[in-house]
Amino acid sequence: MTDTSTIFGLTFDTKADGWDRSQGFIKREVAMPQLDEAAQAEDALSVLLEIQYAGMCGTDRGIWQRQVFKELIHSSLAAEGKTQRILGHEFVGKVVKAGSLVGTLYGLREGDAVSGDSHVTCGRCFQCRVGEEEVCQDQKILGISTDGIFARYVKVPAKNLWAVDFARVRPEIAAMLDPFGNAVHACSKVDLRGKRVAILGCGPIGMFAVLLARAFGAVKVIAVDVLDANLAMARELGAHVTVKLDGGAAAVGAGSAAVPADPKLRAEIMKLTYNKGVDVAFEMAGPNASVVNAIEVTRSGGHVILFGLKDGDFALPAFKSIVVRGLTLHGIIGRQLFQTWQTSQRMLSDPTNGIQDKIWRIMLNEGHDTIVPFADYEPASFLKIMQAHPKILMKM
Repeated sequence: MTDTSTIFGLTFDTKADGWDRSQGFIKREVAMPQLDEAAQAEDALSVLLEIQYAGMCGTDRGIWQRQVFKELIHSSLAAEGKTQRILGHEFVGKVVKAGSLVGTLYGLREGDAVSGDSHVTCGRCFQCRVGEEEVCQDQKILGISTDGIFARYVKVPAKNLWAVDFARVRPEIAAMLDPFGNAVHACSKVDLRGKRVAILGCGPIGMFAVLLARAFGAVKVIAVDVLDANLAMARELGAHVTVKLDGGAAAVGAGSAAVPADPKLRAEIMKLTYNKGVDVAFEMAGPNASVVNAIEVTRSGGHVILFGLKDGDFALPAFKSIVVRGLTLHGIIGRQLFQTWQTSQRMLSDPTNGIQDKIWRIMLNEGHDTIVPFADYEPASFLKIMQAHPKILMKM
């Protein structure tokens, strides 16, 4: 472990960068994190990690483009009396130092390989006390409302960590347990056995959902996206059918006014489901129009899984149809701690389902052009790699 007082991290600074006049992440010198129990009693429950791989999430892409979490980033920094946030929240790493109570309470030791959940929950609110930590009322999120993991060394609460075994899940995949868990949580919300499902938005978590929907028993998986490349990858991952949306304003929901459902998409989904609609629609993209489309293509009595995020107000045309058709809308945030992690680990550890292999071969292209050395990070070239691949990692 290095003794230097500063390291490099990928950051956003409210003063130096400005939300409305910048894009991307800036590589800056940041303070080397320290465990100091005399100054901060909670450090007895924290660890220092040396990050091995860090993943670029859809949320990170949204922050890169300044589309999500503006208010939370600014308000949390103001509360801390700071202007600079270290970004990132998907990781796998090694424990290099542990607080005095970590071994007793969490069984972690120096040298242990770990991934971890990005939602730092309070443990005190009603939701935490009744086992609903994913909707903790006083939580912080790594890389958003507290400093994240886009640096070689980070300090993380030990209660957020999940021990990993590289003999079962390779480190590059273990770095993605957090977003993979999003898809596990979404696909676990309703029983998918024998169901027809549509996945609207084939970014990384939408692609994970394609894999999982098949494994969880869906009999028809329809992948929907605006990009041919994403749809081709979805087919490789196991989607039965793919449907391309037009890439115009109606597809992304540009502007603040509500947009109608895409009639071509609805017609195609009805054709594929014998004029019923899908049993479950997964909205994984976030724009207003995608939410409207998800509702419109779901059969009466069906379920809509809402996962995608975009800032701003949304409008739903013909809102009463949601009630009249008896739809159930589910908001999905994070992962259920740690039930989702256990399910995720088991799904990835089973070689017979092919999930881990497909993520490595198809989504990560076996590491070719999808794993970027952190030392080589430069915004313009990194953006090109982001645009070329749905999922990328940094090797720290």
